Amino acid sequence: MTTSSGLSTAELTAWRTFLRAHATVVRRLEAELLLEHDLPLASYDVLVQLSEAPARSLRMTELADRVLLSRSGLTRLADRLERDGLLRRQACPSDARGTLAVLTETGLERLRAAWPTHLRGVAEHVTGRLTADEVDQLSALLGKLVEDGVPACPGLPGACPDAP
Repeated sequence: MTTSSGLSTAELTAWRTFLRAHATVVRRLEAELLLEHDLPLASYDVLVQLSEAPARSLRMTELADRVLLSRSGLTRLADRLERDGLLRRQACPSDARGTLAVLTETGLERLRAAWPTHLRGVAEHVTGRLTADEVDQLSALLGKLVEDGVPACPGLPGACPDAP
C-alpha cells in the first residue's frame, strides 16, 4: 500500500522508526555525558574527531564536515571548547587562509574521562540490545545510507575501538 507521500506504509514506518531511534539514542547519550562529565555530545564528537586525526588537528572546514555542523556552528562550538582549554586554533602552515583546530592535552584528558561513559551508553542503548549478527546487519544497512562510504572507525592512530 502506498501513502499519499508516495512511500509505502512499510517505508514510512521504517523512516519514522529510524528517526525515533536516532533521536532517542542521541538524547540518552547526551544526557549521560552532560550528567557525568558536563560535556555535550557535540563537544565530545569534536574531541573524538581531533583525537583520531594526524597530529590531533584538523582544518576547521574538515572538522565541520566530520561533525556534521555548519562552519558557523562549528565556530561557535570551537569558541566554547577553546575557552574551556579543550582545543586551540592555529594558522594552517600549508595555507594561510586556513585555521586548524588542535586538541589540547586538557581536551584529550577530558575525552579519556568521558570515553567509558559514551561506550557504556552505546552498549546499553544500541549494541547491547542486538545480537552480534544484528549488529553486523545494522552496520551494513546503515552503511548503504552513508554517501561517502567512509567507515565509522577509519583506523587512524587513536581511532576506535581503542581510542581514548
